[in-house]
Amino acid sequence: MPEPRIGVVGATGAVGTVTLECLRERGYTDVRAFASARSAGTRLGDLTVEEATPEALSAGDLDLCLFSVGTATSRQLVPHAVRGGAICVDKSSAYRLEPGIPLVVPEVNGERAREHDGILANPNCCTIPLTSALKPLHDAAGIARVRVATYQAASGAGARAMERLRATEPGDADLAMDWDYDGEEFDEEAKLRAETQKILELPALPISVSCMRVPVMIGHAESVWVETGEPLAPDRARELLGAALTLDDFPTPGRAAGRDDILVGRIRRDPTVQNGLAFLVVCDNLRKGAALNAIQIAELLLRARVTA
Repeated sequence: MPEPRIGVVGATGAVGTVTLECLRERGYTDVRAFASARSAGTRLGDLTVEEATPEALSAGDLDLCLFSVGTATSRQLVPHAVRGGAICVDKSSAYRLEPGIPLVVPEVNGERAREHDGILANPNCCTIPLTSALKPLHDAAGIARVRVATYQAASGAGARAMERLRATEPGDADLAMDWDYDGEEFDEEAKLRAETQKILELPALPISVSCMRVPVMIGHAESVWVETGEPLAPDRARELLGAALTLDDFPTPGRAAGRDDILVGRIRRDPTVQNGLAFLVVCDNLRKGAALNAIQIAELLLRARVTA
């Protein structure tokens, strides 16, 4: 099979640059970089950035498009790329909860990737590690309810947020909650709950979420409390999580940064509820939390094409 022709849309952003890096690491060479008119003509290594226009994306010379742009821009441009024959994996929230559009974490529900009609959605950067940890526990003992507190790095808010953090004196750094707020919860919290329910195919699963931005450059951490339907000893939970993720006694964003795997640790009993477990899960939000997961979705489709 010929090498896929890949377009990275939003290539100059925090996730886009990591997407290009991950593609190089995985041996893809027929790659083009797209961004806004402001960035067109700039160089990213050996690539010249092209303007992401409807005409360019619908020209019919791309097999895959990996989108790392805002929701409004994705809604505008993704249909044009699909019209040109490309399969699109979108990392914004534009299509995640749309009926009929697969929302995929390859290790959790990779079989859903084949059900696409040209568009697949990449989950939120906290949903990916959370569902990766919940899936083996659910398969073993069922999940009755979940509580999550997130500690999200500045890079999750984009390149400008990273620059602001670099310019912040250590003594001035603070926690933040920089998502849209409806008077009760942030939209980030609603996304994490709804996406987890969709991916696990548990639409009624009770999930309580609190999100926080922390003065860390890369790496999202989550404290997770799970009540299982059946008893599950911490030692058994450790075996199950260790088979799916990477065990680390004290996982931190610094230990996860630059890695492709998801770290899990502090696995223990939660004595406040029946059948309760607590643990920490951490990953590099730019790699497995965004860019790499999207590439892995595309690779599922490429492998299916080879075996079809």
